[in-house]
Amino acid sequence: MKKLILTILFAATFAFGQADAPKQARKSQAKVLTRVEIDDLLSKPDQVLIVDVRRPDEVTSIGGFPVYLSIQIGDLEKSLPFIPKDRTIIALSNHAARGGRAADILTKAGFKVAGAAGAEDYEAQGGTLVKLAPPPPKADAKKD
Repeated sequence: MKKLILTILFAATFAFGQADAPKQARKSQAKVLTRVEIDDLLSKPDQVLIVDVRRPDEVTSIGGFPVYLSIQIGDLEKSLPFIPKDRTIIALSNHAARGGRAADILTKAGFKVAGAAGAEDYEAQGGTLVKLAPPPPKADAKKD
């Protein structure tokens, strides 16, 4: 009986471990860009587009680049028709993980993607991020 229970426990452990294997194995195929590579791409602003897949609170608290297209990773696939195809794309997140996933999605959809980048990594390598302030709340005109 003990042997049967141990066999079942082992099989269950193996089965549950395998269920997570595809997620662990899903590593992005995108090149992770360095600060120098990003700066080189940004030196041609008419040819590059930064697609920032971070949440708005991450952009305001960490900083970003002065011109970018903000599309959260969960909304990227349904937003593909609105992304220009005539520019090289940098997929941006904090440390290039979500950016890598975004780069893979964009590449598969036929976009020209330079790679993924992390805003915090860019700053750690000596790059300067722009700190963006959220707009002030609108004043209620009907207050007495």
